[in-house]
Parts: sequence; C-alpha cells; structure tokens
Amino acid sequence: MPPKAPRKITRFVGHGHTREDPYAWLKDPDWQQVMRRPETLDDEIRAYLEAENAYTDATLAPFAALRGTLFEELKGRIKDDDGTVPAPDGEWAYYRRFVAGGQHPRFCRHPTVRPRAEEVIVDGDAEAGGTAFFRVRRCRHGPDHRFAAYAVDRRGSERHVIHFRDLQTGATLDDRLDDAHGDLAWANDGRTLYYTVLDENHRPAAVRRHRLGGDPAADAVVYQEPDAGIYLSLEKTASGRFIVIAGDDHATSEARVVDADDAARPPRLVAARADGVKYRVAHHEDRFLILTNADGAEDFKIVEAPVTAPGRGHWRDLVAHRAGVLIRRLAVFRHYLVRLERAGGLPRIVVGRLADGAEHDITFEEEAFELGLVAGFEFDTQKLRFTYSSPTTPERVFDYDMARRGRQLLKEQEIPSGHNPGDYVVHRQFAAGHDGESIPVTVVRRRDQAPGSSSPVLLYGYGAYGFATPAGFAANRFSLIDRGFAYAIAHVRGGTEKGYRWYRTGKLMDKANTFRDFISVAEHLIGQGLTSAGAIVAHGGSAGGLLMGAVANMRPELFGAVIAEVPFVDVLTTMSDTSLPLTPPEWTEWGNPIEDSEAYRAILSYSPYDNVVRQAYPPILAVAGLTDPRVTYWEPAKWVAKLRALKTDDHTLLLKTHMKAGHAGAAGRFDKLHEVALVQAFALMAMGRAER
Repeated sequence: MPPKAPRKITRFVGHGHTREDPYAWLKDPDWQQVMRRPETLDDEIRAYLEAENAYTDATLAPFAALRGTLFEELKGRIKDDDGTVPAPDGEWAYYRRFVAGGQHPRFCRHPTVRPRAEEVIVDGDAEAGGTAFFRVRRCRHGPDHRFAAYAVDRRGSERHVIHFRDLQTGATLDDRLDDAHGDLAWANDGRTLYYTVLDENHRPAAVRRHRLGGDPAADAVVYQEPDAGIYLSLEKTASGRFIVIAGDDHATSEARVVDADDAARPPRLVAARADGVKYRVAHHEDRFLILTNADGAEDFKIVEAPVTAPGRGHWRDLVAHRAGVLIRRLAVFRHYLVRLERAGGLPRIVVGRLADGAEHDITFEEEAFELGLVAGFEFDTQKLRFTYSSPTTPERVFDYDMARRGRQLLKEQEIPSGHNPGDYVVHRQFAAGHDGESIPVTVVRRRDQAPGSSSPVLLYGYGAYGFATPAGFAANRFSLIDRGFAYAIAHVRGGTEKGYRWYRTGKLMDKANTFRDFISVAEHLIGQGLTSAGAIVAHGGSAGGLLMGAVANMRPELFGAVIAEVPFVDVLTTMSDTSLPLTPPEWTEWGNPIEDSEAYRAILSYSPYDNVVRQAYPPILAVAGLTDPRVTYWEPAKWVAKLRALKTDDHTLLLKTHMKAGHAGAAGRFDKLHEVALVQAFALMAMGRAER
C-alpha cells in the first residue's frame, strides 16, 4: 500500500484569501541546517520520505532487470576515458578528463610543448573518497600558473568550500574558504582571489577578497548587495584587465568592475540599475563592450562606452537592435567580436572584425541544431572554439580561424556502443497555439519506424527564465527512441527560442501561455497522426516540473504518464516565503504575491499544488533532492501527498527523494545513469513497453 501522509492543517492568508495546507508540516522548520547537515532532518519527515522511497522501490522491483539493461545501454554510450580538448594559456594547456571507471573528472594541465607531460591539479575520484555526494563546481588557475583554486560541494546543497593547490609542489594549502557560492576569479598578482559568499538564506549576496596565507575570517568584503532580490556572480574579462561583479534578478542587472592589476582598489560601478534594463560587460582596450536591452532593445544590442566613463550617458550603439534576432552571448578577442545569436528559432555564430566592422556567419546545414561558444584563456588569438550538435549528430568541437574562415575538427563525441545518425530522422514542426502563435517543435525518431496513433511520444518541456531548450544531441534519449518512442521538444513560451518576446509572453501574468503551448503541441502531435491521447509521456524538471504539474491538472487525459523531476509545484507558498533562497530574486519571473494581489491571484490560478482536484490523473513519477536549495524537497513531497489523497484513479503515483543529493541529483557520471534508467523504465512501464 502507498504511504499516506498525515493531514495537519496550516492556514495561510493573503489578500483576503485563506488557503488550507494539510501538508505544510513536511517543510523542516530548520531547513537551512538540513542543507548543511542532512542527517538533522526531522524524524517524522524522514520517515515519510523513506516510506515513499520504499514504496517506489517496491513498485518498480518487477522492472529491476529493465533498469539494469537501460543502465548498461546508457553506460555503453559513454567513452570511459573521455576528456575535454586542452585549452592553451601561454606555456600551459588546461583540460578535464576521466579515467576508466572514474565517476568524477580530473582537472589537469600539460606544457603546450610537451602534451604528454600531464600534471593533475585536482583528482576528483581521490578527493571524493567515500562521500555520497561530491562535485567540483569551479577550478581556476592563477594568471602566473602557480596556484589553482577549486570550489567543492559535498552535500548537493550548492554550498561550497574553496581549496587551493600549489601547482609547483602539488601541495594543498591550508587556506579554506567556507560558505562559498562557487564563483571565483584571480587578481593578476596570482595571490589574491575574489569569491562569492552565501548569506544565511543561501543567496550569493557578497564578494570577498582573500590573500593566500591570510586568515579567511579577515577577508575583506569587496561588495555587499543590499537587495535580497539580487543574486551576485563573478567573472574575469577575457582581456584579463577587470573582474566583473554582476548582480541580476532576471529582469534588472547592474555591474561593478575591479581593476585586476590593483587588488586593493574598490569596485567601480558601470551603470546604475534601472528597472527592466539588463546588461553584461566585456572589455576591449580603452572601452567596455556591453550587451544590453536598454532603450527598448528587447532582443538586445551591443554598445560601447569608455572605461573611464562607462555610465549610460556614454553608451553608443555598436551593433544595433534587430527585432527577432536575439543576441545571446558575446566573445571578445583582441581583433574580433563574436556573437552567438538566435534567429528563426535556430542559433548562429557571427564573427566581426573590430578594426573595420566586417562580419560573416559560420554556416550549418541541418534542419535543427545547437551551437555553443567554448570559453578559452587566450585573448590575442584568431582562433574561436565552438561546439556543434544536432538531435542526431553527436557533439563536435571545432577551432575556427576567424581570419582565414576555416574550421578544424578537434573532437567528435564518441558513442562506444555505436550510433549511426542516418538511422534517425529529425523534423522541425510548428504547432498552432491557442492564441494563434506558432510554437516550434523538434521531433526525432527512428527512420525505420513509421509514426502512428499507437506510437508513444516523450514530450519534453521547460519554458522559463528565457532558457531556450537546445535542439542538440543527448545520447541518453536513444534508449527510448530505439524502443519505438519519438522524442519531442516543445519550445514553449517562457524560453527565448523566438526572441525575448517569446520569454516575456510566458512569464508573470502571461505564465499560463507556457502551459497552453505545451498542450497545443501535444494536440498538434495527435492531429498529425504521430501519436494519440494517452500515448504521450510528459517530462520536465525544475520550472519544467511546474509545467508538468500544471498540464496534469489542466488536461490529464492527454497524457499516458507525467514525469516531474525536482518540480517547482508549490509556487504560491514558495513565492510568499522570503526566507527561501530563490524567492525575492524570482519575483520578476513569477510575480510578488505578498505585495501584489493580481500576482497572488494569477499564481493561485495555476500553482499545481493549489489546483490538485478530485479527478483522474495519469501515472506520475516525481523526483526530489533532500538538499536541493532551488526546489526544496517538500514541494514534490507535498504535491504527491495531496495527489494521493484526492485523485480518483488507481494509476501509479511515485515519489523518489534522493536523500544525499540536491537539485541535479547524483554527481558521479555513472551514478547519474541509475536515475536516468529509473525515469526511462517508468516511461516504458507506463506505455506498456517494459518488456522491450
């Protein structure tokens, strides 16, 4: 029998409206301590989560062999001793690689003149030891190559400890920086490190400066952010001249720069924050190059401003705004300015020569694909490194000569168990939305399996924060595709697939467009004869888990199953709790239900937990992480408890909580595959294909 959570009514009042929450008790009152020490979780809460885990394990026990088969398939697609292409930085080249059987990467370097003379900076497997969770978020070497700093998370809570290594001797220094967010940047003296620090509510709210050998308790506070709604991040310009302290809340940003040659000099404001204005700073010689949406440039433009006077009054357009062409990222070199853009739903790379403004595109031929710029360490170079993949083409890494316009293939993702792109076909389609919008859909399936009304489809969606779901290669998908599934991506509003407007019209008061778009895509696939109602498995995670919860409430009959990983389903309660890490910074995404009655009503209208009703639901699998600071474990736990109490069907409903991991699940590359196998086995089980 499935567990039954006790009902303990807690009442919440907002704008004259009272909500009764029978499962609010699942939030540990000392949740911040649980993030640091998971073993302190309240006994009653732990007992419930473990009972749900035991029920999930028992329900899926008959499919243990399938999960084992899936795991071996997934593992067979990973090159055991894989690594990144070494990135040169003067006399050294830096890279990551796995050893055969290793769970965690080694961070390494070799002299550029002697590539075989490897030095290991951080051995992930050795440092992980026997800990249940281990991840290195950042590993950065200093400008003189003498020291490296690396940020380690041992709980999955994204609360890091920064360690230092002497690259000359291999020794670990005594310096230890606790409660770090994980962003770090070296000053040019190679002995001073800037790093972001988490506050008591788990927000990166300060930047500190540490001098090697100094007492961390005495580290100077370089900048303290007074607004709880602003998250800080840290990066060094490609030129090496400045360290940029950036603050952002998804709608408004502000940046300060520190002279990397003068660690004692205080940070200098680039441009004061203005509501709705975002900008990001790069540096070139005597000017800043700034990517911004200022002056109504919804899809962003590039401006330049003098280093000595970088305020808004001195901004001058360098690359004008073009509606529908979203500039996603810049890469600045001594002689070139590179833009990663998105137009017509697809990415493109534009290379511009700074001397005269001459531009050209790097062209590609597939119907759907994804591009990425690979950050390097060298500024004075004419080589651009980028990645390319498509739903059927494994990732390729290229060096592109920006002067000669030639590309060199450096690496192609190996699939040891075999992969023939010609065995699969990709379709780029467009679904008609409820309001006449055209919603992009990417579909990949086996070429030798004709679609039909009985064909199962896994339909993935996200739709938040302006994130454009990439139409790139993901080896894990093929275990389902080879078993007869089509894999479809619904590029719904809330992302930026069709420009910033696509994001703007899928947030705040227009958030329901995200859910309606996903439903429209499902109906489109059915209307095209590619599948039928009840043969679609809906899949999403985090904010995509909110999407899953919403469509399960709105149109449960469309879906044969719903898989929601770390789902953000208790939106109204979370956005009303200012102690939680993401609440104030995300009011610009969802609305502030504390101050704004319209935002309260809008969120109440779709928040999945608040809209569970007595009706039949499809089979549902929810996945949570106990130390997750982004979507706290109690959200999916409460959602499942309420579903179990109210749903009128006998379909499978499962909750799997990772008791020693956070938002991203297991950190080890093979451990992670067990989680993927669980999800895929559930999808196959729900579609009656578990025997395949």
